Amino acid sequence: MAGTLSKIRQAYQLFKSIDLEQLGKISKKVDLQKLMEGFSKLDDNQLKGLQKLMESNGKPKKALPGINGDFYELSLRLSEEDRAVQLQVREFMEKEIAPIVNKYWLHDDFPFEIIPKFAALNLCGVTYKGYGCPGKSFLMEGIIAMEMARIDASIATFFGVQSGLVMGSVYLCGSEEQKTYWLPLLQQFKAIGAFGLTEPEVGSGAAGGLTTTAKRTGDKWILNGQKKWIGNATFADVTIIWAKDVDDNQVKGFLVTKDAPGFSVEKIKGKMALRIVQNGLITLNNCEVMEKDRLPGANTFKDTAAVLRMTRAGVAWMAVGCARGAYENALDYTRKRKQFGKPIASYQLIQNHLVEMLSNLTAMQSLVYRLSELQDQGLLKDEHASLAKVFCSLRTRDIVSKAREVMGGNGILLDYNVARFVADAEAIYSYEGTKEINSLIVGRAITGFSAFV
Repeated sequence: MAGTLSKIRQAYQLFKSIDLEQLGKISKKVDLQKLMEGFSKLDDNQLKGLQKLMESNGKPKKALPGINGDFYELSLRLSEEDRAVQLQVREFMEKEIAPIVNKYWLHDDFPFEIIPKFAALNLCGVTYKGYGCPGKSFLMEGIIAMEMARIDASIATFFGVQSGLVMGSVYLCGSEEQKTYWLPLLQQFKAIGAFGLTEPEVGSGAAGGLTTTAKRTGDKWILNGQKKWIGNATFADVTIIWAKDVDDNQVKGFLVTKDAPGFSVEKIKGKMALRIVQNGLITLNNCEVMEKDRLPGANTFKDTAAVLRMTRAGVAWMAVGCARGAYENALDYTRKRKQFGKPIASYQLIQNHLVEMLSNLTAMQSLVYRLSELQDQGLLKDEHASLAKVFCSLRTRDIVSKAREVMGGNGILLDYNVARFVADAEAIYSYEGTKEINSLIVGRAITGFSAFV
């Protein structure tokens, strides 16, 4: 009897809480009897989940933290002026480059329409003083490289060749007349440059094994040989060619224009990385260069190495940018992609991958910031730049791999950007000195023994 009375009281309380008008509207849309039968089969956890879902209906979504690869806020160390430049480059890359980059990467083409826009930034030749150059710090140069590579490593490479390798060769090794003529043209992209050091059979052994030769005859030099993997070569107005003088066996540098007799370029096709960069195979067949176009400050490979030392730090920064772009794209994806009813970013394994990526990225950023500080203080050594190149290019490979992993099958689609970062990381890993060569440079510095052959 007591049990019956209890059920009657529960039914009465339930009846009082029911909105009959709303119940009538619901009954027109669903079969209430089947709905109740379905509810009766749910277990406690399922009922709690359903209740939580209904309670959250109409409430504002939880605000997620911003996506920021600079986890330790190293940008706070910048002056207001330099921070403004960083944000200017970021806006340029996001608005002008990001919308077009996948199309050009896929088709192995270069977006020539961006060249005037690069000129308008007025940042080429970042660290040089005079000749229309900005005269900023090496730290600022590194941050610019990172911001560009954060969107696309090919575009960062194009800028790095122009601003670093080409202008750097003229700035460090050129005559005052050469600087006055070429640097303003290159700075404003009125002339495009290329840097010809690597050869078909000579990459890491360039210090002592260049096969491209230079022979002086009167007021001319005759160059013979080939250069391979030369970025911008297919459309450059001038190429810095490094060749061995047959008379003194020393490496010298030359400014070779595209219309020089005996100079020809063939585009390298079939690349899987940095596809926007137009790499060329240069052939020098009794190529004639005037003595006035020889770089007078480039008389041994040590002079060439000074240019490489200055730019190798920029490659480490570029690796950081590539890794940061992959991490930020992956984080954004995992917060939007849902599986089993909720974002995959809410799962433990995904969060573990993201934290590992961020840990490596933060370590890389801390390293290159200090690297550029050393450079600004005039303390940079070859081994400093080499250690950064080794560590950052290795960790970038790890980060882009995990970024692709958390994105599943979509990670191999260009639409999601990470596939491009995965491929481009392989090129960054190899150029400006392989891991092995840079490791030997550091090994020599810390042990006192040279392990080079």
